[in-house]
Amino acid sequence: MPIFQYTAMDSGGKEKKGRMDAANEQAVGQALKEQGMFPTSIKEDASAAKKSAKATPGAGAGKKGGSMMRSGLSFGAPKVKYKDLMIFTRQLSILLDAGLPLVRSLRTLEKQAKNHAVKRIVGDSANSVEGGSTFSEALAQNPKSFDKLYLNMVRAGEAAGAMETILARLAGFLEKAARLAAKIKSAMVYPVVVLTIATTITAGLMVFIVPKFKKIFEELLEGVALPPLTQFVIMVSDIMKNNFIMVAIVMFVLVVIYKLLSKTAKGKHFFDWLKFRMPLLGPIVSRSAIAKFSRTLGTLMSSGVPVLNALQIVRETSGNEVVSGAIQKVHDAVKEGEGIAKPLSATKVFPDMVISMIEVGEETGKLPDMLDKIADTYDEEVDNAVDALTSMIEPLMIIFLAVVVGTIVIALFMPLIKIIEVLGGS
Repeated sequence: MPIFQYTAMDSGGKEKKGRMDAANEQAVGQALKEQGMFPTSIKEDASAAKKSAKATPGAGAGKKGGSMMRSGLSFGAPKVKYKDLMIFTRQLSILLDAGLPLVRSLRTLEKQAKNHAVKRIVGDSANSVEGGSTFSEALAQNPKSFDKLYLNMVRAGEAAGAMETILARLAGFLEKAARLAAKIKSAMVYPVVVLTIATTITAGLMVFIVPKFKKIFEELLEGVALPPLTQFVIMVSDIMKNNFIMVAIVMFVLVVIYKLLSKTAKGKHFFDWLKFRMPLLGPIVSRSAIAKFSRTLGTLMSSGVPVLNALQIVRETSGNEVVSGAIQKVHDAVKEGEGIAKPLSATKVFPDMVISMIEVGEETGKLPDMLDKIADTYDEEVDNAVDALTSMIEPLMIIFLAVVVGTIVIALFMPLIKIIEVLGGS
């Protein structure tokens, strides 16, 4: 029988680690729940499996086959797109609220699903539930599509016996998060397009137009010194034309270095910190991070997820190392018996207004409601900031494009004045 390593939270919120012999991951999870613990991680002990395979000849092949069978749903399984996940969650909550049993609801959604990935995953989940697994265990077999936030809310719905309510709340959360992300992305489209056009025009002028003017200057102004601005533009043009491959290699190396650094803990933390400090985008990044933190924590707590486990999930799904580090400090403080507001204030990441509202929520016992209000407030602030950024970026991009192209044009026309003077004098 395989051996599994697990990490779980007890009723007091303390983290416990251990090993257990069981037929599969679901059996380990069920055993931990019966002991009053909440599993956060269950993995098969690979070293124990290898020792077992060596001790029993021929066991390795059977073991491999068994592992493949257990992970059959997740191995090579397609990923459900965010939009499809929102629709699935909303439709399932409506069907359950109408009184349909879970399996029948899943079969209904499987039949009407047009997307292959959704059809396959919903069908597999229905098969697992019919085979005796819980809905959360069935979804856990597709980690690409259902993250820890989704799974833990489903588990909370199962424990509370209010799956339709939890799914409706989860669908609302996904819809608001998607709306916020779409708003930010749409604001970035205009500057990206303008910068792309500006770069293309500048490169075309430098590689094809400036060299032709250089020849004209050399022929008609032989021995005459060109204006400093013209010399600078010609120098840049020569570098781009004669060292195009080298420039491309340098740019590629810089991108690779950025990718490698962003994968390290310190590098990712630095780049995420830099996003918070950017002149125009910084306020949007920080406000959207606060909105996501508040919305996620409030949704989890109002769904019945224990506060320590909720903080752990929020930390893992924050998407920003600065926020993640701050939440980890709050998690450690809460684990020692403190509230959320004081350690959150000590991180210096969240503004005073957020701290004050959380403190009031803790004092009144309505923290989840207060977190939802904070999220609504900052969602609105992000909308306003994005609108302001969009209206500000348009003239800035036009000015930027005019300065870049205008500088090149002026640099090329300054010697032409001298040429006209020389030709007029002769």
